[in-house]
Amino acid sequence: MTKFGVNGFTEALRQELASSHIRVGVLEPGAVKTELNDHHKGAVRADIEAFFASIEALDADDIADGVAYTVTRPRHAAIGELWIMPTEQAM
Repeated sequence: MTKFGVNGFTEALRQELASSHIRVGVLEPGAVKTELNDHHKGAVRADIEAFFASIEALDADDIADGVAYTVTRPRHAAIGELWIMPTEQAM
């Protein structure tokens, strides 16, 4: 499923469950320093390494903070979509 598809599914689910006070949201991270980037080879890996060298990427803790923020909102507040991007990352 594409990111667009995930967003659409999440929003539909959020609307369907809102009257039951069940909150649904999606957290969309930008560039995060993880081992996932180590699985690429060749030119793709070189491009990824160059990109990460050009910005201050997020840490896993930055994403965990976003998750904690989202799930600790009061009952009357829902975070439907949260983007967490490195400041220097262009879309």
